Amino acid sequence: MDWLRVHRGEAPLVVAVPHGGIGLAGLEDAFVSPWRARLDTDWWVEDLYAFVRDLGATTVATGISRSVIDMNRDPSGASLYPGQATTELCPTTTFDGDPLYRGAAPDAGEIARRKRAFFEPYHRALAAEVARLRALHGRVLLYDAHSIRSHVPRLFDGELRQFNIGTNGGTTCAPELEAAVAAICTASGQSHVVNGRFKGGWTTRHYGRPESGVHAIQMELAMRGYMTEPAMLDEGNWPPPLDSAPAILPVLRQVIAAVLDFAKG
Repeated sequence: MDWLRVHRGEAPLVVAVPHGGIGLAGLEDAFVSPWRARLDTDWWVEDLYAFVRDLGATTVATGISRSVIDMNRDPSGASLYPGQATTELCPTTTFDGDPLYRGAAPDAGEIARRKRAFFEPYHRALAAEVARLRALHGRVLLYDAHSIRSHVPRLFDGELRQFNIGTNGGTTCAPELEAAVAAICTASGQSHVVNGRFKGGWTTRHYGRPESGVHAIQMELAMRGYMTEPAMLDEGNWPPPLDSAPAILPVLRQVIAAVLDFAKG
């Protein structure tokens, strides 16, 4: 499975990147365009967090686009944000509400096929790494790494805060860990929120079991912190390259150091 990238470390930290992939799994002709299908990728997140490997962290990332199947949605199809605009397990629109498919959206049989081919192997790998490290350590931290454009009117009003920390209302990790990460973001002088618009997706909610020694936290970044977002997007300017010295990288290094310290006790 060359689309599934697992780097194994021995530290009690797993960094998951479920939305960084751009592979369309042979479905290019089904989409309105490959560019539109890749529009909502969490661009460059795997590169942004590459430093965690030098700290002994494990990383699990998929090369499959979220437009094929979203690795961070409830596999039952239930909405994680009832009453709010969102995209499905197999999205039919972009974040902006534009249609993804030329013709009919994937039916139940096609969704089931994609779950077997991609969603289930990804989560088997992620669960196996969490279990492997849990057997070695008293507790393990699962850090779910995300990013999104700073302005997506269909999903949220105005400009998204730079750091969006999600713990599903404080249920997926110890309160002292949530507080430590929030304190670092506060000290950075950049905007942040805890359990705001993004409270943690299926990964955080599914794996976060603090009472069993597995703590999970989601970090949703506004993309302006590490690349220059154009005012208007088109195929000629999106995605922009990763900045050579991302403004938020020092803060992310502090966050990762804090979660490692927590996991190590």
